Amino acid sequence: MHKTRLEAFSDGVLAIILTIMVLELKVPHGDSFAALRPLLPVFLSYVLSFVYVGIYWNNHHHLLSSARQINGSVLWPNLHLLFWLSLIPVSTGWMGENHFAPATLAVYGVILLGSAVAYFLLQNRLIALNGGDDAPLARAVGRDWKGKLSPVFYLLGIASSFVLPWLAGAIYVAVALLWLVPDRRIERSLRAQPE
Repeated sequence: MHKTRLEAFSDGVLAIILTIMVLELKVPHGDSFAALRPLLPVFLSYVLSFVYVGIYWNNHHHLLSSARQINGSVLWPNLHLLFWLSLIPVSTGWMGENHFAPATLAVYGVILLGSAVAYFLLQNRLIALNGGDDAPLARAVGRDWKGKLSPVFYLLGIASSFVLPWLAGAIYVAVALLWLVPDRRIERSLRAQPE
């Protein structure tokens, strides 16, 4: 099975997700800067979600580029990841329209947690299929401290949503910032491998 088809399909789904999110941004009513003020929560939730989808697109690209082979056992974990990511536009719109209300922050956190778990499962399936612990991808991922720490933070964000909503938002932003710095381990590992 060629991985190019999986990459193209995944890229298409992610492009649609971003398109749906931007279509949720409404034109302000009025011609002054003051007319933008009511749209600020919607715009901020869009920016956060755009960053998250961009992070997943970037890491998904590196993950698949490191795989020498894929088979049918990779398709479902990949679809599992795309399922969770496809929920981001709805939760983004809900969160922005309701000014980061506790329930919206909790649901957003659940979707981020589901996405992180799905990515972890896909990553582990690709590692197992491409040489196990000796695979270049396994060496590149290493201990994957960001991948293991992120779900813990998402759980903290979900729990704090109903007590300190601002803290939940801050946690989600902090995790995005943690991943925003590009992870070059896979690229370095691929460059070190002979073609």
